Amino acid sequence: MMRREDIVSQCGDLPYMTPFDKIFALVDDTGNAIELHEYHARGMCDGGAAWDCYHFPRTSRLIRAGINQGAHNTFILSTGKEKLDLIPGICGAGIEQAVISGDTVSITYAGLAGAGVSVTMGRGMASNISGVEIHSMGGGAKLGRATMHLPAYRKLVFGVDDTDIPGEGATWSIMNEIGYKAEQDGMAHYIDHTITQLYPHAPKKTTNCVTVAINLACPLGQEKQLKQYLLDNLAERTYSDDASAVFWEKVKIPDELRRYTQNAKNRIVDLTEAEDTAKENGVELVEVTGPMGKIGAVASIGLHRDRERAVMPYY
Repeated sequence: MMRREDIVSQCGDLPYMTPFDKIFALVDDTGNAIELHEYHARGMCDGGAAWDCYHFPRTSRLIRAGINQGAHNTFILSTGKEKLDLIPGICGAGIEQAVISGDTVSITYAGLAGAGVSVTMGRGMASNISGVEIHSMGGGAKLGRATMHLPAYRKLVFGVDDTDIPGEGATWSIMNEIGYKAEQDGMAHYIDHTITQLYPHAPKKTTNCVTVAINLACPLGQEKQLKQYLLDNLAERTYSDDASAVFWEKVKIPDELRRYTQNAKNRIVDLTEAEDTAKENGVELVEVTGPMGKIGAVASIGLHRDRERAVMPYY
């Protein structure tokens, strides 16, 4: 076992070593899924991130999905263990094991050659790693294997609609500031931001008709405090009399929530449909200044990990 500080001390000056920026492991109350966010080397190595996002899901059956956005990769993992059959140039690296144990998530990576360096020392120097077990070093043509131990965070998506009026406000920027402020105040880590375009011909809308969700890594046990913090900040910043919000705390996104979002992009959805969908799928729905924002707020969840489709006028 090595601490991050030990790895930096021993390997930080090696000319071929480049540290990952940060890695977050988000969990929910099912205990069988992990949303893993990796910010590749220096937070800038989008080529390395693209390579990982292509190879990891093909190599490891534990990975349900891989999403690449620049140097930021998101992997949706099932917990469990499997043996990887690594092949140079074809299946060069992957995840062998994913375990949730109390407040710790442990991820075992394996990779050949340069990928072996990445899965051991590169990730081991990420800013929020608790510790690393080096099973075998990579480099050259060698296999690298390591288990990263990370603090577990609760996944919390905060979705909002109807915050602005024709003359003032902008939901996308209000939400970005709330996420930024939450991180600055030490309430959570602000992971990402999704704009979902809704039905552009809806009769009651502001100009662009979008809903916005921010994804947060919440320290375990702090969910209630964070939710109140987010709602208080929203109430202070909204101009509308119909602002509503939702909270979503699961890694898996049900098909019914995806369908609801698609419906809200393609046709008029009424308030009853929004409330029923939220109730049936465990979405926590909060009326902040009024009820009509519930329609869009519920729609913020279905595509919150699929930003390219979320922004399309129709899907």
